[in-house]
This record gives sequence, structure tokens and C-alpha cells, in this order.
Amino acid sequence: MGAEREARACAAFYGSRGLAPTVLSCLRCLRHFAGSTAKRCKEKHLEEALQLTRALSEGLQALGEAETRPLLCCVLAFQMEATSSCSSFQKLEQMVTQLAVGKEALLAQEVDTLLSGLALQGEVLSPEDLQSVSMFLEESSLGRQHWRQNLPLLLQRLASTLHWVLQGQPTPGSTWGYLVIKACLQVFQVLPKDVAPLVWSTSGKSETLQSLLGLLLEVAWGKALNKDTRLLAGTALSMLVNTAPQPQHGASAVLTLFQLPNRAGTGELKFGELVVEVPPVLEPDGLEKLVLTRGVLTCCKMDILSCQLEGLPNKACLLLDVVFPAVCALTREQKDCHYYCFQACALWLQRLREGLAALWHLTGTHVLAQDSELLQELTQLLWNNAETPVEGVSEFIHSSFRLLLEIYHLECQHFQDQERPLYQQMLQRVVSMPWQIKARYVPLCAIVPYMGSQQVLDAYPDLPQHLLSCLSTNHLCPAAAEAYKILVRQQCSEWRDGQRGTEEALAEQWALRWLPLLSQGLCSPLPILQSNSANHLLTWTLRQLPATQALLAAQFGGQDTMSLRAWVSVLKAQKSVAGALPLGEEALERLSRCLGTREEGVRLAALGLLCCSPNTNQPLSGTEVRLLREFLPLNLNCDSSSFRQLLQAAVRKALVRLRDSSLAQLRGKAPRRSGPAQGAEQLARAVGFVEWLLQLSIASLSPGSNYQRKKTALLLLAAVLETCTDTWSPDRKKGQPPRTMATLLSYARQRGCWDFFSQPNLLALLSCLQDSTNEIRDLASELLVRYFPSTFPEPIAQALFQLAQDTLGSPRVQEAEAGSVLMKTILQKSNSGTMKSLSLEAGAALTLPSRGLCFAQHLLHVLQAQYKVARQDLLRAAATAPMHGAIAALRRCLLQVPEVAVSMQAAELVQSWQELLTCLVTTVRDITSLLLGALQSQQGPGADEQAAAPSFAEMGNAIGSLIMLGKGQGQEEEESDSVLLSEEHSLILTCCWVSVKEIGLLLGGLAELLLSPALPAEVGPLLPLPTLQMATRVFQEILLRCRHWGAVEGCSMGFTKFCAALLNHPDLELQAIPRAVLEQGLEALGGPRSSSITRRAAGFPMLFLCIVSGEAPAQARPLLTRCIQTLLSLAATALPQDWDQTLDLPQVCALHVLQTLVRGAGLGGAVLCHATPMMALALRGLGSPCWAMRNAAIQLFSALTSRLLGQPWSHRDGCPSEGLSLHAFLGQHPKLGAVLLGELKVATAPTSGGPRLHPGLHAVLTLLAQLQPGADIASSSSAPFLEPLLGLAESPIYAVRAMAAKALVPVVAPPQRCRLLLQLAQQLPAAPGQIRSHNAVHGHLLQIQALLSCATGTGGLSAEALHPVALQLEARGWLLTPAQRCPLVRAAFLQVLALLPASFSPGFAQYIHDTISTELGSLLQGAKSGCAEPQVGSAVLHQTMAHFVCSEAARLGDSERIAAVCSLLQQPNPDIQLAILTWVIAGEGGSCNEVEKALGLTLLESLQSVLQERRDKEFLRLYLEALLHLYRDPLSWSQEASSKLQGSSRSCLEMLLHMVEAECPGPDLLFQALCAASLLLAHQCGDEDAALVERWCAALEECSRSAGSELLRLAAARSLQLAGPSVLQPSLRAARPSLVPVTLRLINMAIHLLQDEEREVRHEASGFASLLQQSPGELLQDGCIFVQDNVGLQSLLELLLGEFGEHPETFNSLLQHIPVLDVRSVVEELEANKAASLYKEDEPNVFAEPAVLAQQLLPVLVQLLEQAPTGSPVHASALQWLEATGPGVLRDLQYCKHCWSQGPAARWGMKALGCAKLHTALAVLLVRAWLVAQVLRVLGEGATTTPGLGCGSQELEQELELVQGLLVQHGLAPVPKQDNAPEELAPLLGTDSSRHAAV
Repeated sequence: MGAEREARACAAFYGSRGLAPTVLSCLRCLRHFAGSTAKRCKEKHLEEALQLTRALSEGLQALGEAETRPLLCCVLAFQMEATSSCSSFQKLEQMVTQLAVGKEALLAQEVDTLLSGLALQGEVLSPEDLQSVSMFLEESSLGRQHWRQNLPLLLQRLASTLHWVLQGQPTPGSTWGYLVIKACLQVFQVLPKDVAPLVWSTSGKSETLQSLLGLLLEVAWGKALNKDTRLLAGTALSMLVNTAPQPQHGASAVLTLFQLPNRAGTGELKFGELVVEVPPVLEPDGLEKLVLTRGVLTCCKMDILSCQLEGLPNKACLLLDVVFPAVCALTREQKDCHYYCFQACALWLQRLREGLAALWHLTGTHVLAQDSELLQELTQLLWNNAETPVEGVSEFIHSSFRLLLEIYHLECQHFQDQERPLYQQMLQRVVSMPWQIKARYVPLCAIVPYMGSQQVLDAYPDLPQHLLSCLSTNHLCPAAAEAYKILVRQQCSEWRDGQRGTEEALAEQWALRWLPLLSQGLCSPLPILQSNSANHLLTWTLRQLPATQALLAAQFGGQDTMSLRAWVSVLKAQKSVAGALPLGEEALERLSRCLGTREEGVRLAALGLLCCSPNTNQPLSGTEVRLLREFLPLNLNCDSSSFRQLLQAAVRKALVRLRDSSLAQLRGKAPRRSGPAQGAEQLARAVGFVEWLLQLSIASLSPGSNYQRKKTALLLLAAVLETCTDTWSPDRKKGQPPRTMATLLSYARQRGCWDFFSQPNLLALLSCLQDSTNEIRDLASELLVRYFPSTFPEPIAQALFQLAQDTLGSPRVQEAEAGSVLMKTILQKSNSGTMKSLSLEAGAALTLPSRGLCFAQHLLHVLQAQYKVARQDLLRAAATAPMHGAIAALRRCLLQVPEVAVSMQAAELVQSWQELLTCLVTTVRDITSLLLGALQSQQGPGADEQAAAPSFAEMGNAIGSLIMLGKGQGQEEEESDSVLLSEEHSLILTCCWVSVKEIGLLLGGLAELLLSPALPAEVGPLLPLPTLQMATRVFQEILLRCRHWGAVEGCSMGFTKFCAALLNHPDLELQAIPRAVLEQGLEALGGPRSSSITRRAAGFPMLFLCIVSGEAPAQARPLLTRCIQTLLSLAATALPQDWDQTLDLPQVCALHVLQTLVRGAGLGGAVLCHATPMMALALRGLGSPCWAMRNAAIQLFSALTSRLLGQPWSHRDGCPSEGLSLHAFLGQHPKLGAVLLGELKVATAPTSGGPRLHPGLHAVLTLLAQLQPGADIASSSSAPFLEPLLGLAESPIYAVRAMAAKALVPVVAPPQRCRLLLQLAQQLPAAPGQIRSHNAVHGHLLQIQALLSCATGTGGLSAEALHPVALQLEARGWLLTPAQRCPLVRAAFLQVLALLPASFSPGFAQYIHDTISTELGSLLQGAKSGCAEPQVGSAVLHQTMAHFVCSEAARLGDSERIAAVCSLLQQPNPDIQLAILTWVIAGEGGSCNEVEKALGLTLLESLQSVLQERRDKEFLRLYLEALLHLYRDPLSWSQEASSKLQGSSRSCLEMLLHMVEAECPGPDLLFQALCAASLLLAHQCGDEDAALVERWCAALEECSRSAGSELLRLAAARSLQLAGPSVLQPSLRAARPSLVPVTLRLINMAIHLLQDEEREVRHEASGFASLLQQSPGELLQDGCIFVQDNVGLQSLLELLLGEFGEHPETFNSLLQHIPVLDVRSVVEELEANKAASLYKEDEPNVFAEPAVLAQQLLPVLVQLLEQAPTGSPVHASALQWLEATGPGVLRDLQYCKHCWSQGPAARWGMKALGCAKLHTALAVLLVRAWLVAQVLRVLGEGATTTPGLGCGSQELEQELELVQGLLVQHGLAPVPKQDNAPEELAPLLGTDSSRHAAV
């Protein structure tokens, strides 16, 4: 407050002087600066003050010191209060310097006075004083001068302060100690010459500095808990070393410091002339070594690090002989400081690079000699830790690799070495690693500049393919992109230097190597690969090599979807590089097709092309605006969240371009090429587009719209308001409006546009506040609060408040949450006047000065009233006044409204807030006890005593009692047992669990807000200690007695915040609360109990997790360590001899809690320090005799595995691509590796009593199998695992053998695979008599199969490399013959052979074929004779053989083998048939068209017999599915296929239709049957098949009903796509009029299916519409682009207009989609205001929008009427409809006019605003009324005589306009356009994409 006092005094002094206006303006800016919280606001006000100061400078120079002193003191006072911000302090320093020009002595005097006051205020400097000391030392020359003159006093104060801090330990999270040490560091840094004599001179030795040195050592040795403080102490010590006058003196001191850890607590330390006692290590965590090492490397002078150490041999120096061993030791230790350890490693290499010259001079030889121990240790250190998962470490490793190679290169240059083997060794190491390991790409990038691109690519030919694989995995993508860029950049450099060719020649050279990679990536069906290729490679390539654009464009000229996507990506990248992109007519046509395609990625890419521009002031062209207007309405209801977000981002870019280009035009800074006319046109286009987008967004917010449309509209509205308003948000760094935005707003509003905050817009957003989804509610509330005027109109505020009151009492959770959002919004959009008009409880508005306090008091009264009702009758309270709504409203209003937080800090309101908050906590405590006690049938004092949650039975009995009590004893009835809960049960459960969850969130948020260290100390505790203790008991009660996971999860979130606030608070009493709860929990966990507390209460383990998650991550986490160690000890305790199976054992509880801690996201990697003992415990637990112990152990093991390995990044070809190799895993967890290896050795050790079970073995194998292979290292730590895993091949347990084979893969490095494969193949028996164990043979075969599966994939072994293995297998070919009696062994051997098809000799390949043919032939003969003997495993063998035969036929394409496969399919053996069918369905035959064609013909040939036999539903389903798969492409059907069905097609079709119509085969088979019938019908549709077409159409209509299953609707849509175009085409152009009724039914059905809630169903229906867009000759041609759903709907409507407009049924068929809704009944239901039930009946189709569809159909119906000739059947149909509908429409209009002409009743008017039923009914009524008016207009006089109408077209239109105007006033209808044309009611009906080509 000193600055404010000085400002007042300064203003009074200059008030009557000539400089007064300027001085007062400057003071005003300084006050605003001090009062602002946002950084941007502070900077803005300070910059204004600085400008004013420059203006004052000349005037002050003419004045004396007395006249200048007040202003100078005032600015200095503000500077003293700005020491927490460096930038602000610097600006104020500039101001002070400017003001003191010519009066420097006065300024020095004032600074001395100011800083002297700091040191005289006491022995201990406060944190604010310390910040002032540091800032004046760092930024002020006068400050440095003052402290230089007062150095002894400053050192004394710093020593006293540090001593006090270390003794008192203010708080674990306090920055006090950090600030002291920072000040010491700056003293040593800024004043080295003044400090040096105090350290290094005998005469100048300072006792104060000696004391300070001892204190710094104590901090470094662990006296301070904060890790950052200790690290800073190390830097300060190193800075003190830098003051040494001679390097040797400093080096000697550093050497002494490094020797300290070995003699901690003993002897003395001599540091220069200072002598201190060696401090003891309080907790030897190894951090003291890191502190010294990092400090020395951070700032120690190079001459000290590189000078020769006295007394050490071989010219030793600090950097090489002391610091490097310390760095190596640090990186090997498993501590919670990996980040800093590897930072030290990177720093060491940096310092080595700096000091190379000095080190060469000292040693006279290489520092990194090829065979030196230093180089070997350094490279080993980097490789061992290259894959560490610790965040931030990988960056240090990456920079270390680059530094290492740079240093090596410099040394080779210096010593003129020609041989540089390190490069080749490193490259070989990279190549030997699997591509999935991210760490390999960094050294690869580092090597390229030194080896050259060609040498790298020659040594690594698979690199392009591996980079492509990496691009499909997000975490590998950046590394792969960097490797690509470095290689291409190096290649360009080499080409330019060598050939000096043209840019086109460079592009050709680039294309030879990289065009296939980029083409494959851009055309990939994987969205992630396509996106990453475009974003990371394409744009960079075009920028680097512009000439590649022509090559890329030619590459993507196809019409398929992927080519279009790639083409758009190229255009977009070209536009971002070149700026402008003129498009011709053909390109525009293609772009239009992209905007209408079904693929979201293509549409988004095309949209991005329209909207993006490298310059934001580049205006949108007329074509771009037109395409946007056509595109946006068709994409509002997309159900992809990512699509909506990207759509908003693209539109925001377009809006920014429109805004900035318009502002440039208004400022006269438009491009010179645009004239005045073009400028005016551009402005009109920009204003018109924004206005159109605003109206489109508002119209789409109707409650009758679906969630997708409303969410998209809100996002677009947010983009409009953010871009085109002048609302300035101080908390946002980007997206602020330009300063001249008001000019553009004025321009637009003068033209009647951009009324963003009109009442219709306000009402539309208010309707969203009642939505059932929190995303819509929250976003609408945010827009209202951020952009709309500060207060609601009073009538709206009152109606909203009443609605919020009502919805807070709803039992439905969504409605209660909506009420809480309404309450928060009302609070934020009201002022004191509004508050007085609201009906608040207890007259709070008249007595309380704060709106937030007033509102909170009201809500608390509401909550207390509801609690009172609940105490009397919980059932009634749950139905009419549940408490969760009020609690949620309190949470939102107290925690999410910034003004309330500010109010809590006001000194005059502290007592009121304390009373309210204490009362609130007391109330929620009582509510918690009531609710949890009620569920235990305990509502008295004993309710708190039961520690465990009730069982389901106890809860059911308790709720039953409450229900009977609520209904009254006289209504008690005997109820039959029911599986479903009654609504009364659900009401009580919902009330209890949701209220408990909200209480947890409320209390946690309050603690986080009110215990923040940022709060001013003078405010006082708003939550006193007793209140916090009460809240703690509430949390304990919930977590210990609650069994509902949703409630526990919500409460846990709150309790974590609660504990974090307490543990980081300076008050020791508050810190002790979580510790006490933890101790109580551990005591309860280990003690005896009479009930279960972990299985019955999900919250008990969460209690521990919340407490330990609250610890500050930067500290040592003592609570976590204590908790885990206690749990480990408890879990390891031996089980009692007899335990009660109904109770949880303490050991089981401990395992469950450990599992919860491991899974806790808040702990991160902190639990990994304890991974080894936990893993050992889990493996021991798997062998426990107790089932509960085993169950808990397997869960703990699973959690540990996920934490150690991380979640899988992605899956490609079924193979996980985690980046952690076994070698890296063992390097990071060496002790854990010993545990795993020990388990394997025990399992494989020979036993005397035969084989024994090892329960932990399978778990160990599972863990190993999830790792990746590592590089080939001779001394690899994974080598010991090889022998035990190979030994497990003999295990008698099949699962162990199979998992051991998978676990073997990561153990064997890729270069060693071939050798091991050969070894395993040689171990197979060469003859039947050599079999020692079938298990061993089977296990070896599984291991060979696993290694081969991995080796033959991407970057695997070649056929030549595997040829020796193949020879060994050929010698053991008998294993495939019947001489091997075990079918499973034969099957495994055949699976191995299938992986080596190209490595065998032709003779052996024939031998395999003959053996299989003989086996399968004998099988068929045995089946015929009935003498086949069943054998275990024979089915597996036969299926494997069938798969092999199929695969070989597809690989070779041999007609004889294909015929053999078809023959097998026709044989009656079910195993073989099923194997072939599953092989076909899996798509494995797609590589050979001949196989698919032959199998398709075979299936068609046998179809009739299969349908007649019906031997098995599953077989029939597979048969039909395989048939459909083979004919998935229309081009695959041939004349030969039709001939196969000749004579049987109709019969098959009838049988399939009969199956669909009359039988109940189940949805899966029905799906396949209907699709198969459609396939046949598509190729068998003649005049004689009309009856079949009718039956097929009826079946589709039955399956397409909304109430049916998703699978049947999908079958109908797919069938429509399969056969619909073939059925419909003959009816076009009146070719076959008899088919028109069926055609109309099909189109009707497609329109219905395009509204389906399942995306896949809509996509199939849009495929039908897409095929209809093609001309008849193009129907079966390739290249048909499937259109988006809404585009498909447009095309269907246009088809109806163009082809069937004159048919009488067209008009009626479209009318079926316009529902008839009773407005009167909806209004009466609202007026009745019945109590809401808990559940609301779901709509059968939540995606459908009847109102939107009706608006789309209206212009089509009008056009049908207008284009039909007078007296046509269409007019007759319209007249019939008018007679039936017209009078009712007129009555409904009159009713609406009556209802809303006088304003709706207050009690339901605002509720009507959010009623979807009412909005839909009114919208449909308006559409029907417009249609009636148009029918009257078109039909003329003949229609006006219709009974019940009594009016003409004009009168009806006038009435309609009046009603619509009334509805608009009440927010129940969209604002009509100016001309009120009926077409304007169809904002979603655009133009057909085919018209775009005309551009």
C-alpha cells in the first residue's frame, strides 16, 4: 500500500502546478497498472505511463530537486512493489532514469534511502524484501552500487534469513528459502570482485560469509525439502567458486566439495580461507551429488573446469576426471530426479564442446579417442537411456547425441584423422534396432551431415518404408519427419554442390527416392498417416523444392477418394507456400466434388483450402464465399466431434481474413490492384457473409435441432463473436480484436447488419441453457457471459430466475444441472438493481452488499429448506426437492464466478463469508450423514460409527423402508420380486449418490480456492481450522461408506484438491490434517475388523490415493513413501491359518490400495521408484492359496505393467508399436529385471517330483511379450533371459509354451534371429524315433513361428537369409505327414512353413502340396465311407491345411491350385468349408483376383443347394457373408456369374426373401440374407420379376423402421445401395412406368434412412443416392464418389423433381415426412406444469430433425405444385391434402395467435423457450401453413371454397406473418428474411454440387 500512499501525496503536491494534467495522467496509469491482474493489462498501462514520463522529462529538468522528489519517490514506490515481474521492473527503471535526467545524485540518494529501509526492518528479510534485493541487484545500476557499499550488512541479513528459514521451515511449498538462495547467487554473480577477498584472502576473510557457506551446504545436503531450492544452492556454490582469483584455487575448492559426500557429517571443509563443518546428510537420497554436479556444470568458469588439478596424476582436470564420473554415477541411480541427471549429462557435453581447445592443450591428445574408456562410457550411457520414458529426458539425450558427434568431428578435424569409425558403428547400431523405437532416429539425424545422405541410405535401404510406418504412429511422427527433412536437405545440398542442375532436375532427383513415400502417405486410407504426411512432409517439401508441385499434381490426378484427398492437400500446401492459388474451371469442379464427398477428411481438407491463407488480410474471393455458403449448411449436423472442432477452426480463419481485409479496406490500405468498386463489393461481401453465418447459427440453435447441429452452431457462433466483436478479454494472449474494430462494426450496423446481441439471439442462447447436455449448456453460458451486455433485461432475469428455481428441484440430474448453470449465469449477468427484483430467500438482496454473497446466501437457504424436507420424508424430497441441484448451483456460483472470488478477498466481507461458509460446511455434513445413514437404515447418532459401506441387500432393505415410510403404512403392498428397480428406488439412489458427489466437488473446490497461497494474508482464514476438520470428516465418511463409483470418483476429485491445498499451506496445523487421515487409514487397514471395507467401498483405496496425490511433485513425497512402504510390509505378512472368506484380509486390502496408487494418474512416475518390490509382491501373491489374494495380485500386476510400459501408442497390422525395448527396460529397472529373471529360472529349474505349477510365470511372460526387440549388443542385459525362455518350450502347459514363444521375440536382437532360427530348426527331430517330447517339439515350433512372424514383417529377413533355416525344415518334412501322430504339432509345423513360402526348393514345395492333398483327400474318402476316426486337434490341422492351400493358390495364381480350392469348398467337410469361408471373409484372397473370381463362381453355383439344405445357421451366415465379400465390387460381377445362376437365380431369390419375411433366423443371418437377395436382384431384375421387387421393397421397409435394430436398418440401407439403382434405373425417363410406385417407395426409404441416428446407416443410404447421380452408362464404372449424407438428400429431392414431378404419388410421398403435431396439446402440457419424473422416454431416433427436414421439403413441394400443369394429378393430390389439413392448420394458427398475443404465462413462458416438442410443433406448423398458402396461390379460385378455410392466399400469408412475428418475439421461431419468401425457411437446402462446375 506504500505506492498508493505515495501516489496520493504526489497528486496533492502537483495538483495546482503546471505539470498537473500530465502527472495526474501518469499516476492514473500507474494505479491501473498496480490494480490489474492480467499481464497484458499491466503492460499496456505501464507503456502508457512510460510515454507520459518521456513527455514530463523536459518539464522536470527545469524544476528543482524539491519539485522533482515527490514524483520520483512515487515511481520508486511502484517499482518496489513490482519486483516480482522483471519486465515491469525494467520499464519502471526506464521511467525513473528518464525522470532523473540531470538529477542523478537525487535518484541515488532516494534509492539508498529505499534499500536501506529493507535491511533495517529486522534480522529476517521477508520474501518481498528478498525479491527487491534480487531485482535491484539484477536490473538497477544504482541498486548494485548500494549493495556494493553495504555488502557486509546484506550478507549478514541473508545469513540470518536463511538460518531462520532452515530452522522454521515455513512450508514445503514456500519460496522463501528459494528467494534467499537466489539473492545469494546474484550477490556472488554481480559483485564477484567484492566477494572474492572475503573468501580467498586471509586478511579479508568474512565470518558472515563463512556462516552463509555452511548454510548453503546444509541446504544442498537436504536441510531444505524443496528440490528446486537445493539445486539452486548448488548453482550458488559454483558461482562462489567463480570468484576465485586463480583457477587452481577454484578447482581445489570444487574437488573438496565433490569429496564431501563420502565424509558427510565428519570433519571440516576448507573453501578458500573459509572453514565450515561438514553438514550431515539428513536423508541420503543421492540428490546432494546432483546438486554439486549440476551447479558446477551450469555456471563454473571454463578455466576452472579445465585447469590441471594439483596432486592428481596424468594431467587430471575437473571436467574429465571428477565431473564426468559423477555424471555417470548419477545416470545409473534410480532416483526421482532423472530429468536433472540427464540435464547434467547434456550440460557436461556442452562444457566439453566449449573447452575442447583448453583440454587439447592440457592433455595433448584426443579427448574422445576411439578406444578410450571415456568414449565407450559416454556412448553406452546415451544408448542405455535413449528410450527412457521420463518426460523431458529424451530431449537431453537427443542434444547429447548431436554434441557427441560434433565433438568427435571437431577432434577428427583437429588431429586430421581420416578414419572415423564412430559414425559407422553408430549407424549400424541404428539399423539393427526395430523401427518402432523412437530413440534410433535422433542419432540417425545426427549422423547424416557427417556421413552424407547416399551412404546412409545405401546402408539403410528400408529407411523410407520405416519412415512411412512411423508417420502412422503419433509419437514417432516428429522423429520421422525430422529424419526426412535432414536427409532431403542434405541431398539437395549434395546435388547442388555436385551437379549444379536446375530446380526441375533437383525435383526429378527427389522424386526417384521420395515421391513413392509421399504418394503412399498422402493416399493412405489411414487418416493419421495421411494427415501427418501432409502436415509434416508435404508443405516443407514444396517450400524446399517448389518444382515438385508439378510432379505431385500429376501423381494425384485420379478420381478416387484418396487421390482427391491427396490432391487437395497438395493445393493447400501450395497455397500456404505461394499465397494465392488461381483455379480453373476443371479444378473448381473437382474442388466442389471434394466439398461434397462422404469422407470427412476430404471435406475438411477442401474447406481448409478455401479458408486458409498465409496472409490474414487477404480477402475471400466471391467463389470462396459462395462455396462456403453452400458447404456450411450441409455440414452442421456432422456427428464427429473432431470434425466440428476443425470446422470451427477453418471458419475462424475465414472470418479473420474477412475482418482484416475489411479493416484494411476501410483504412485505405487495400491492395493497389483493387479499385473503389471492388473495395465496396469486398466490404459488402464480408459483411453479408458474417450476417448470413450469424443467422444460420442462431436458427440452428432451436431446441428441435439435434445435439450435433446445436454444438456446431454454437462453435460457429463463438467464432463469429470472437472475431467480429470488440470484446476484449484480458486473460487471453491471442485472439484479441484489433484496435480499429469499432470502425468495421459501425460500418456494418449502418447497413442493418451485425446486431449480435439482439433479443432473438439472446433468447436462442437462453434456450440452450435448458439443454440436456452439459456441453451445450456450458458453451452457451460462456458466450452469454463473455460477449453479451453485462446485465439481462429485468423481465428476462426474473423469468430465468423462476425457471432456475423450478429446475433446481427436478429429480432429473440433467435438469438440475441446467438449473445450476442458469443460476450461475443469472449471477454473472445481473447487477444490484436486478438482484433486488429477484425473489431471494430471507431478503438477502436488501441486506448483503455483495451480489455473490447474496446469491450464495439464497442458495444456502434453499438447500437448508430441502434438507429439512429430506429429514421428514426422503422419498418426497427425492421426487420434489432433491438437494443435488442446489449443491451444484452453490459449487458453480462460488467456484466458477471470478467476481465471487474477488468478493471473498474484500476485508469488509470476510466475516460474512466466514459465517456463510461455516454454515455451508455444517449443512453438507448433516446432509451427508442423513443420506449415507438412510442407506444403512441408520438415521440416529450411531450412523457415523459404521466404517464400511452397506451391502446391496442392506441398501435395498433400507430404501424399501424409506419408500414405505414415504407412502404411508396404509399403502403398503406386497410387491413381486422384480429384477428392475422401481422408480422410487431410483429416485432415492439418485438423490443420495449425486448429492454426495456434488458435496465432494464443492468442498474440494472451496479448499482449492480459499487456501491458495496467492490470497493476501490480511484477508484472514475464510475456512477456519474447525471448519476444515469438519470437511475432512465429511470426505472420510463419503469415501468409507459409499459404494457408488460415480459418487466416489467425484468425491475423490474434490478430496485430492482438498489435500493438495492443505499440504501446500504454510500453516503446520493444516498440513497435519491429511497426514493424520493417512495414518488413520493405514491403521484401519492393518487392524482387525468385522466387515469388508475394500470390496464393499470403492472409496477406501481412493482415500490413500487422494492424500498422496496432493503432495507437491517437486518435493520428496514423504507421504507416498510412507504409505507404500507400510502397504508393502502389510501385504507381505503371512496369511493366518484360518481366515473368514466373507471378510477382506489386511493383505488383500493392501494389494488393492497399491493397485489404486499405481493406476492413479496424479502420481505419474513417482510410484516407479517402488516398482520392483511391488512387482515381487504381485508375483508372490499369484501363488497364494487365497483366491482374493490372487485376484488382487493379478490386478496389481496389470496396473504395474501399464505404468511401466505405458499405454500402446497405436496398432499396425495387429502388431503393437510401443517404443520400449527389453534392453532399455532392463537398463531403467535393473532390479526389476533380476526379479523377472529369478521367476523364470525357478520355473525352468529341474524338480524331483515332476513338473510343478508356477502361478507367476505366465504373468512374467506376458510382460516380456509386450516389449520390443533391442539392438545387438554383446553385453546386453537381456541375454540371460534367452536360456530360460528356450527351456519353457518343454512346458506341459500349452498357454505357457505359447506365451514363452511371444516373450522370446524381444529377447532376440534382429541380427541374431537367423542364427537362433537355425538352432531351433536343428533341434527339431529328423525322424519319428528322435522325438523325446511332443511338448518340446510343439514349443520349438511355436518359437520358430513367433520369430519368423516378426522377422518377415517390415524390415525383416530376406528369403536368401532364411534359406539355411528352410533347408533344415525341409529335412524334417516328415513332421507334416501322418507319421507325426499329434495333429497340433503338424498344424504348428505347417504354420511355420507358411511363413517361408519363397525360401523352399520347388521339390519341397511340391512335397507339401502333395502331402496336404493326400491328407485332405483321405479325409474326404473317410467321410464317404464313414470310417474316419475323430482325433483331438484334427479340426485345427484340417483348417490350417485349408488356409495354407488357399494362401498358396492366391500367392501363385495357379489355375490348378485354384480349382483344388474350389473343389474343397464343394466337399461336405464342415471344418474345411468353414476354414475357406473365414479365409475369404478375412480378405486374404484380395491379392489374387483369379482366386476371388473362381471362389465367387463356386459359391454362386452351390447357392441353391446350400439354401435348400439349411444344415447350420452359422454356416449359412458365413456362406452368404463370403459371397457378399467376393462381390463387394460391382465390377466383379460378370456374365459368367449370371450364367452360373441360370435357372436358379429366381429360386434362390425367393428362398432368401422367404427367409427374411417368414422366418426368424436372427439379426446376423437376416442381415446377410437380405443383402444376398439384393445382390441377386441387382443382376436379375426384369419385367417378370415385379412381384419379387415388390416383396423385396416391402422387406426393406420393414427393416428400415426406426424402432428396429441397428443391424436391420443397416441391412436395409446396404441392400438399397446394392440393388436400388438397378431397380430404379428402368423407371427413369418413363421407360417402365409400372416401377414408379416402387421407385418412389425406395427414394422415400432412402430419405428416411438418411435421417438415421447411426452414421453407418446414413453412409450406406448416401451411397445409394451417389450411385443414382451417375448416368446409366456410368453406374458400374469405377470412380463414383460417394457423397455426404445431406448432399445425397439434395440429390434425391432433385431427382424427384426432375424425373417424377408429374407423378401423383410424389407429392403425397414427400408429405409423409412432414409430421402432424398437435400444438395445443404441447402447450396444455406445459401449462399443466406436472412434476417431472426421474426418467424420460427416449426418442427412437435422436438424430432425426423433423422440423429441419420439413423446411427442406417445403421448397420442393412448392416447385412440384408450380411445375405441374393445371388440372394435373399433382394438383388433385394437393387439393385433397388441403381439404384434409387446411382447416386444422388455420385453427392452430389462431390458437398460437391467441396464446402469444398477450404474452405467455410467466410460469411456463421461459420453460417453453427450451421445450423441443413445442419448437418442433411450431416449426412444422409454419411449414404446413406456408404450404397451405402456396397451394391456395397455385390452385387459385378452386381451392378457396374449401370448407373450413374461408380465406385466400394473401389473407393466410398475412396471418402467417403475424403469428411468425409473435413467435419470433418469444424466441420460438427464427427471424424471417426480408422478403419472407417460403424458400427462406429452408436454410439447409443448398445447391447441388454438380452446379459448381459452372464456375
